[in-house]
Amino acid sequence: MHCEKIVRVVGMTVLGCAALFASDAQAQASGSTTLGIGWLRVMPQGNSDPTVVESAGGMPVNQTISGTGAHVGASNAVSLTAEHLFTDHIGVAFLAGSPFTSDLIGNGSWAHYGVIGQSKPLAPVIEVRYHFLPPEAKFRPFLGAGVNYTWYSHTRITNGQFIGDSCGPGCTTRASLSPSWNPVVEAGMSYALSKHWSINASVTYIPLSTTLTTNATTAVGTEIVTKMRIATNPLITHLDIAYTF
Repeated sequence: MHCEKIVRVVGMTVLGCAALFASDAQAQASGSTTLGIGWLRVMPQGNSDPTVVESAGGMPVNQTISGTGAHVGASNAVSLTAEHLFTDHIGVAFLAGSPFTSDLIGNGSWAHYGVIGQSKPLAPVIEVRYHFLPPEAKFRPFLGAGVNYTWYSHTRITNGQFIGDSCGPGCTTRASLSPSWNPVVEAGMSYALSKHWSINASVTYIPLSTTLTTNATTAVGTEIVTKMRIATNPLITHLDIAYTF
């Protein structure tokens, strides 16, 4: 009798779990498309190499300034996602964030300057996702892998004290960041609220680096060109609400 009670308890527990993770509606099944809007937080994990002075007045210098460096601060953005499932488990997803501003913050001998520059990155992602569990499951974890292209606009050195200390009073600067293609990996999960609506959460990692090129012109017209490689390697957390049709 005692064994029968244990079997009944185990059976009821299994049925309870099945009810928790099952739904009458197949929201995310083969042929369906999901559109989502939400929030993402970009948390860079890397730092930069020291600055290299490439040239001054048109003459090559190639001098590394030891102790210099910078890192990129965290940012937030509105997210937009779209995914089409070609089978019950495999889909192709497109992810993008609204334009946001990234701060370049000084390290080492530049740390006392705080924010020394800013840029607006755009970094859409296209990837293949594999969704675990059957389409009728309420809770479905997924893994994704794909590619990202990142480019930058409105890149500039914004700290006047930093500019003056670097190349003297009356100095002006122009700056740019190099674009790049990068691999992407993602792990996430979706929870079905109804036949069409779901909540999705994920963590994405992009091994990404860029080169900051700065062209400074002193008050007497001498141009100084510097470069600095910056590894951002962002870890991105993402939460959205989505509609499937």
